[in-house]
Amino acid sequence: MNVRDIMTTEVITVKPDMDLHSLAELFLKKDISGAPVLDDQGRFLGIVLEEGLIVRDKKVHLPMFLFVLLGFVTVGEERFEEDLKKKAATTVLGIMEQEINALSPDTPVEDAATMIIEKGIHYFPVLDNARLVGVVTRKDIVRAIAEGKIA
Repeated sequence: MNVRDIMTTEVITVKPDMDLHSLAELFLKKDISGAPVLDDQGRFLGIVLEEGLIVRDKKVHLPMFLFVLLGFVTVGEERFEEDLKKKAATTVLGIMEQEINALSPDTPVEDAATMIIEKGIHYFPVLDNARLVGVVTRKDIVRAIAEGKIA
């Protein structure tokens, strides 16, 4: 069985300029945990997840400076900068994920399930020739099990 057999095809999408308060309301109203971000021409830009909203309220971890023989090495600087950027964000563009794990409609469901368990990824856009055709979430896989599509 492939992703095309279980994916959600009626996908709620958002624009990069949507404000974060409206995004939070949309997530609650539609009972969704994420949404693909599309530009005005319908091109896929990335995804925005609940975690992106929550990260704005988490503690920011300062980078560590390690002294080594020839000087200092900074550890965690990239994460620190990313967290600060997200804390300051006011629109979807500021919190969306651009480096994502997209699936093809022909990806076996077992591969998606493996990534959910092993990598902790729970929201996948499904792209066909760079065009959004659906999404697959943990809920889609559980639904397929409940319906007897997956043993």
